[in-house]
Amino acid sequence: MNFEEEQRKYANQGIPTPTKEMIKTAEQIEGIRKAGEINTFVLDYVQEKIHAGMSTEEIDELVSKKTHELGGICAPLNYEGFPKSVCTSINDQVCHGIPDPHIILKNGDIINVDCTTIFQGYYADASRTFMIGKVDPIAKRLVEVSKECLDLAVKSIKPYSRLRDIGYIIERHAKENGFSVVHEVGGHGVGIAFHEDPFIYHYGKKNTGMVLFPGMVFTIEPMINEGSREIFLDASNNWTIYTDDGGWSSQFEYTIAITETGVQILAH
Repeated sequence: MNFEEEQRKYANQGIPTPTKEMIKTAEQIEGIRKAGEINTFVLDYVQEKIHAGMSTEEIDELVSKKTHELGGICAPLNYEGFPKSVCTSINDQVCHGIPDPHIILKNGDIINVDCTTIFQGYYADASRTFMIGKVDPIAKRLVEVSKECLDLAVKSIKPYSRLRDIGYIIERHAKENGFSVVHEVGGHGVGIAFHEDPFIYHYGKKNTGMVLFPGMVFTIEPMINEGSREIFLDASNNWTIYTDDGGWSSQFEYTIAITETGVQILAH
C-alpha cells in the first residue's frame, strides 16, 4: 500500500483516513501476534479453571502466574492506578471489575475476564464472558448474542471499509435480539501502547467514519446489556462501570489487524 497516495485519494473526497502512526509494520504486527498468543493461552487457561466457589482474586492470581510463566507482563497492573493484573466483571458490571478475595463466583453468574499482555514491548488485548454453572436463559442468550455481535462485525470488515460499519453491525444485531449496546466505552488501537487511536465505536451509521487501511491494529469489544444501555461509574473505586438498571452485561473482545485481503485475529 502506498499510504500517502491512498490517504490523498480519500482526503480529496472528504473522507477521514488514519494517520501514519496508526499503521503498523509487518514486524510490529508479528510482535503483537506473539503477545496475542500468550494472551489467548491465558484466557484458555482461565476457561479450564474457572468455577463456582472461586474468588475473583484467584482468577487474578491464575492470570498473573500463567502470564509470567509464558514470559509476558500483565498490562493492567498499575495502569493509571489499576490495582490488579486482570479485570473481572460480574453480572451487572459492564467492565473494569476489580478482583477481590471476598467476591466469590456462584452458580448462575456470568463473568467477563479481560486480559492484556505485554510481550517484548508489544501489547495484545482480549476478553471472554464465562457462564458459571446453569445460568438464567436470558443471561445465556445475552452472552451468545454478545459473541455473535463481535463475530459478525469482524466477518464484515474489509480493507478500505468504514470504521462506523463495525458499530452499525453490532448494534443492529443486539437490537434485533432485544438487547442494547453501551456507547460510552469502545474499542481502541493497540500494539505499541495499551490504548492508541482510533476509538472504535460499537454503534453508528453505515458507510461513515474513518477508512480502514491495511496495517491498522485495534480491539473490538462490544458491551451488550440486557436492558438499558445506560451505565454509571462506581465512585468508590473510580474504575468499575455498572448497568444503570441492574441488568446483565456481557462482552467479548478481539485484537485484530486489517490486512490487504481482510482481517487477522491476533488475540481472542
